[in-house]
Amino acid sequence: MAFTLYSLIQAVILCVNAVAVLHEDRFLSKIGWGVDQSVGGFGDEPGIKVQLMNLVRSVRTVMRVPLIAVNSVCIVLLLLFG
Repeated sequence: MAFTLYSLIQAVILCVNAVAVLHEDRFLSKIGWGVDQSVGGFGDEPGIKVQLMNLVRSVRTVMRVPLIAVNSVCIVLLLLFG
């Protein structure tokens, strides 16, 4: 398999899918990345853990519907062009 733009796009979609399916109660809270662990004080700079949790929550919220469409297009392209 050659390294093409399509394979790079597929890898990015795979990573976004992996982030989108992480469940907060089943997985993230068990490793200490739940909602209640990210309490910070007023005026404090958020740490890397809090920023990553905000990124995960944002991807799960915003990318849910677009991921369905992008995954469907990728499946159709794979079926048509192998």
